[in-house]
Amino acid sequence: MEIKVYSGRPESCEGRPDRETAVYDRLDRLGIAYERADHEAVMTMEGCQEIDSFLGVSMCKNLFLCNAQKTSFYLLLMPDHKKFRTKDLSKQIQSARLSFAGPEFMEKYLRIAPGAVSVMGLMNDTDRQVRLLIDRETLEAEYLGCHPCVNTSSLKIKMSDILEKFLPDTGHDYTVVDLPRE
Repeated sequence: MEIKVYSGRPESCEGRPDRETAVYDRLDRLGIAYERADHEAVMTMEGCQEIDSFLGVSMCKNLFLCNAQKTSFYLLLMPDHKKFRTKDLSKQIQSARLSFAGPEFMEKYLRIAPGAVSVMGLMNDTDRQVRLLIDRETLEAEYLGCHPCVNTSSLKIKMSDILEKFLPDTGHDYTVVDLPRE
């Protein structure tokens, strides 16, 4: 896979999806510095590992979840080396029977397709229907690796900028969760 790393937004956003360009616009408006890697589409955490070495950050797992009634939605950010088990999370957030939310809900609330789920999608959740959950280990990392609402680019952003600038701008808070290590 060919990977190129840049500082900041592309010189030209021609040919890039509006949802990606909107991320760069938001980050620039907020004065958030970031590194960007452009690459072929990746759909799995294994595909992200090669990108990780170029950016010098581990991409976190981004899981979009819902309750059985499909009335409560959650975006979970967790380290790529941890396994997700619903029972470990359900107790902590008092929501039984969690499952993966379908692509129609990803698009509806975050304007993101499968494979590109990211904290950046919260900027599209203007009605704040999605509750952000961050595993403590991810929260304590200096940097966050994520997609800019597309899976053909990846970003390295300071976690402090996500917490202190990006999330307040979107109106989202977060809940810290502790998922067990294997």
